[in-house]
Amino acid sequence: MGPDPAVAAVRLAVRRALAGLPPGAMTLVACSGGADSLALAAALAFEAPRSRRPAGGVTVDHGLQDGSAERAERMVRTMASLGLDPAGSVAVTVGTEGGPENAARVARYEALDQAARRLRAGAVFLGHTRDDQAETVLLGLARGSGARSLAGMPSSFVRSRDHYEQCEVRYERPLLELDRATTRRACEALGLEPWDDPHNDDPSYTRVRVRQEALPALERTLGPGVAEALARTARLLRDDADALDDLAVEALGRARGPEEDGLSVDVLGGLNRAVRTRVLRTAAIEAGSPAGTLAAVHVDDVDRLVTGWRGQRHVDLPGGIRAFRRYGRLLFGRE
Repeated sequence: MGPDPAVAAVRLAVRRALAGLPPGAMTLVACSGGADSLALAAALAFEAPRSRRPAGGVTVDHGLQDGSAERAERMVRTMASLGLDPAGSVAVTVGTEGGPENAARVARYEALDQAARRLRAGAVFLGHTRDDQAETVLLGLARGSGARSLAGMPSSFVRSRDHYEQCEVRYERPLLELDRATTRRACEALGLEPWDDPHNDDPSYTRVRVRQEALPALERTLGPGVAEALARTARLLRDDADALDDLAVEALGRARGPEEDGLSVDVLGGLNRAVRTRVLRTAAIEAGSPAGTLAAVHVDDVDRLVTGWRGQRHVDLPGGIRAFRRYGRLLFGRE
């Protein structure tokens, strides 16, 4: 008799993700203790030895709730009991920039980056599901940030430090094709008890309101399958966004030309708007404007320095960055 169908589905997703990694490389799972990451940790502990790969686990203690250190230690013991080695926790200090959700995310990824580099991990597995993807798409739609935002979370991505290749950390999301109910059923079948973070039910967080109010309302109005349709839309838009991003990289090089500073307004003006706005967004981020707070309205204002310039002085961007036009060049700098 085989495993429970939910357990089998999670294991299959992990097996496919492992197949795309370098042989013999350490794989880490980021495990908060919730049903999604706990089911992922159990599946990795099962599948990694069968492909002759080492696998470990790490939990991040954000220190935002009473008893968080004790919960982190319990999670370490759970990961070790599953067979993950090494299994450890990392305590972080969460700042305030960009709001509590963004600050926690920044601190978490920095901790995971450091753990992965220290252990020379080939990849870090994250437990995001199809439901998380649907919520991300709806949040992107509300922000009006364009196709890249609506493309949701990638199944695989790389974070780098100081642009040095040896400092790159690869992240994988094996469960993006599975729903949250499947991971919870998998935990039940394996006798694992997830920890339900009270923050996941706190309506002060926008994502929680999307989960508890917006998506159920869409399901009632449009019928079942909304989350799956949103995730499918994200996959299609990601392909389109990737193609446009490739064009934007080439266009950014042409706009810079041999000059040391700024971008050629003539080159920018000759670009398709979809490509040009990507060039402008990339240039603003490279100048120091935070990607998480640089919205479409900011990029539109910069775009008017190219296509609708009437002598306006500058455009102020998040992060204290200012865009301005001078002698046929578009420049970015600190205020």
